[in-house]
Amino acid sequence: MSGSPTGPARLLLRGGTVVDTDPHVTARPDTDVLIEHGVIAAVGPDLPAEGAEVLDARERIVLPGFVDTHRHVWQSVLRAVAVDSDLGDYLGLVLGRLSPAMRPEDVYAGNLVGALECLDGGITTVQDFSHVQHRAEHGDAAVRALRAAGIRAVFGYGYPPFDPAARDPRHVRDLRERLFAGDGPDELVTLALAPGGPSYTPIELVEEDWRLAADLDIPLAVHVGSGPVACRPIEALRERGLLDARTLYVHGNSLPDDELAMIADSGGALSIAPAIEAQMGHGAPMINRARALGLVTGLGVDVVTSTPGDMFSLLRAALLTSRLADGTRLFAADVLRIATIGGAAALGLADRIGSLAVGKQADLVLLRTDTVNMVGAAHDPAGAVVASAHPGNVDTVLVAGRTVKQAGRLTHPAGIEAVTAARAAAEHVATAI
Repeated sequence: MSGSPTGPARLLLRGGTVVDTDPHVTARPDTDVLIEHGVIAAVGPDLPAEGAEVLDARERIVLPGFVDTHRHVWQSVLRAVAVDSDLGDYLGLVLGRLSPAMRPEDVYAGNLVGALECLDGGITTVQDFSHVQHRAEHGDAAVRALRAAGIRAVFGYGYPPFDPAARDPRHVRDLRERLFAGDGPDELVTLALAPGGPSYTPIELVEEDWRLAADLDIPLAVHVGSGPVACRPIEALRERGLLDARTLYVHGNSLPDDELAMIADSGGALSIAPAIEAQMGHGAPMINRARALGLVTGLGVDVVTSTPGDMFSLLRAALLTSRLADGTRLFAADVLRIATIGGAAALGLADRIGSLAVGKQADLVLLRTDTVNMVGAAHDPAGAVVASAHPGNVDTVLVAGRTVKQAGRLTHPAGIEAVTAARAAAEHVATAI
């Protein structure tokens, strides 16, 4: 299959089990998917193959690419440094000591290997909450790495929490002008602002950040909870007229239902990181509360400093913690939707990705079912994805119709070099531990 930047003009996935997620989860065996110029052109049985490159999708599940709505991708070089840490330990070690040691080349290495890890496991879109911009060069490096990887990403420019001198809105404006001037619907990497937010930042600076995002016409992503500055951060935003539909709120475990309802009423979305929220002790699981209030919700890995970086682990964490929370019966199909079309909606991309609808970008994953862990997948393909699959089952990954993983191997030409660079970056940063 072609590994060109644009992919083949016509690609036909022949005879797979097609699992779609919108408007609800369905599974269609022996079904074809036709892709033309990176866009889904048709889904159905026995589609004509004239002029198309044909990929045999038998014994494969074909589903939309996963959407990770919250990940600090730069921390990919810090894997497993905080396995035994709670939130306070993590903040002191990773953000207080290790983040200042990150050079621009370390950020590039972290973002490249982190984005490749996403693609290797079938995550085709990631919201990169990049709060490591100690200098303008860090932001440049992060964006270049995402583009080099070939992933679809919303790059959230953030300020380091413990480095107030790094806060400089001019860097964001300059980055926008230099690296995002041609932003359009076909761009894979787009810009967002990822500020400290009302839980952790004085409200005057919060208002400045929201004005900056409005001036640049970019969305916002922000951590929220009962923090040291505001115990009711969403109410603080509402009082100043700052709630809007282009803001993604992250975690929110300590928020009361009335503040979650404010987010829902504004059209905003919530990113939940069930694995890290359990591991670090953020608070009670969020999925059931968010669903009950009608909140648009996505899933996020958050960090790989203490939890896995793949969506399959996250799907299971979401399912298990939701049932543990209050006994509510959440189904596998529910979490699969949250990880695909739900995440796309949370990032404002549901018109382009998240399902297999004709006209959407061809961000697709093919999972092998001819393996020991996927025996019986034909009985419940969606259930098998959630309960049984792992990154080793990911056979093929497409982003906008371009092959980024084929026959179980990433197609990126610098895959080995990326791992080597990431190891070198990890060794450098480890000197700050």
